[in-house]
Amino acid sequence: MSTSERLIQSTRELLWERGYVGTSPKAILERAGAGQGSMYHHFKGKPDLALAAIRRTAEEMRATAAGVLDGPGTPYERIEAYLRRERDVLRGCPIGRLTMDPDVIADEELRAPVDETLDWLRERLAGIVEEGQEQGQFAPSLDGEEIAAAVVAIVQGGYVLARASGSPTAFDAGVRGLLSLLATAAPKDRPA
Repeated sequence: MSTSERLIQSTRELLWERGYVGTSPKAILERAGAGQGSMYHHFKGKPDLALAAIRRTAEEMRATAAGVLDGPGTPYERIEAYLRRERDVLRGCPIGRLTMDPDVIADEELRAPVDETLDWLRERLAGIVEEGQEQGQFAPSLDGEEIAAAVVAIVQGGYVLARASGSPTAFDAGVRGLLSLLATAAPKDRPA
């Protein structure tokens, strides 16, 4: 792995663990096993490196979600697969955690990949709900954008509750609850 890749990967890990303020250039260099000047050789500084790391994390998150959401199955099954996919629940979401970082949110450039990723996810989920409506799996009265927002809120809120309690139980309960609601969202003339 090249030095610039090690720097990006180390920054990604540190942002997830410590946030932007807690991620010092020294910690990045130590984690990457890189020399003193290598960060400034490859990047303009910490903000530039953090942006590269956030973009990479966002790309990976979208690719992982797309792998499940674009996979086989009915719209309900694909949403279920997304909600139940393997996650490190107690670590939280590497993108969602950045929304709680005041330095990331205050910087339009650092915030952009976070916002774009969450927007992409909501749009993709809304499209799947609409697909389910076209197939008669979900009631026409459902609002795809609202359901998509609820799915993202359950996942992100589930991470927070799991971290607070030190157990994935709250995350899993939220997922089960949302899936139960979605299962009953079939049109009245069709069994769920």
